[in-house]
Amino acid sequence: MNRAAMPLIIVGGFVAFLLISSIAFIVPETHSAIVLRFGEPTQAYSEAGLKFKVPVADSVFLIDRRNRELDQEAIEIIAADQERLLVDAFARYRIVDPQTFYERARTIRNGESTLSSQMNQTVRRVLGETSVEDIVSNERAALMLRIKELLGQSASRLGVEIVDVKIRRADLPQQNSLAVFQRMITARNQLAARIRAEGNEAAQQVQAQADREATEIRAKANEESEKIRGRADAERNAVFAEAYGADPEFFAFYRSLLAYEEALQRGDTTILLSPDSEFFRYFNNLEGSRNSRP
Repeated sequence: MNRAAMPLIIVGGFVAFLLISSIAFIVPETHSAIVLRFGEPTQAYSEAGLKFKVPVADSVFLIDRRNRELDQEAIEIIAADQERLLVDAFARYRIVDPQTFYERARTIRNGESTLSSQMNQTVRRVLGETSVEDIVSNERAALMLRIKELLGQSASRLGVEIVDVKIRRADLPQQNSLAVFQRMITARNQLAARIRAEGNEAAQQVQAQADREATEIRAKANEESEKIRGRADAERNAVFAEAYGADPEFFAFYRSLLAYEEALQRGDTTILLSPDSEFFRYFNNLEGSRNSRP
């Protein structure tokens, strides 16, 4: 190769590189590209690869399509119960429409400033409709979802999608904490007392119902037992009457033995009777003769 031609080759290569770099550019995998002609967007590229533009007139603005974090300082809100609360929240977002984002915001800094303002307004709106107790304990997950939905609606006008919203902290100002916690304790105690009262009332109703049913069951059982006892007495009397009709003397003897057994059981009762009493007729004579003597 002629040494005299080397400078020409180098200069030609440099000119070719400048020419190529002025008409071509590469879109990275993680970015979108906006082609600007004299500062105004003419075309947007979301797919990675080699792209072309008009030299001198066109410039390229790259926008990161990955998730970004929108962080901001804690803000003070007034909850529905008129209590002040310090809320530290952040959001994650991504740019899904780079051309709209550029037309509305021009720069990432301007876009995040607008998003930050929208987020503050949304947080104040949602939490301002909720009590402190729900914010710090019961409903935080649902509140974050509500903030995400509302913020997503306003952010879509910037070509932005809200990926997530989180509340890091929701703290009462130091001067309000003790009073608020005391009110929460009082409210919980009142709720517990009401639940106990309702439970006692329900228990009394159940007990009263059970007592009524038990009384009815016992009454029916007593009635049935009296009926059975009556039938048994009637059958017994019928048997006795039949026995008396068949052999009156044996029946009188049998009944006397039953009376002796009942009267002479061991106990503290004393009975004073004359030896010739009718009660002892079978003691004096097995035949029961009233005129006999022992």
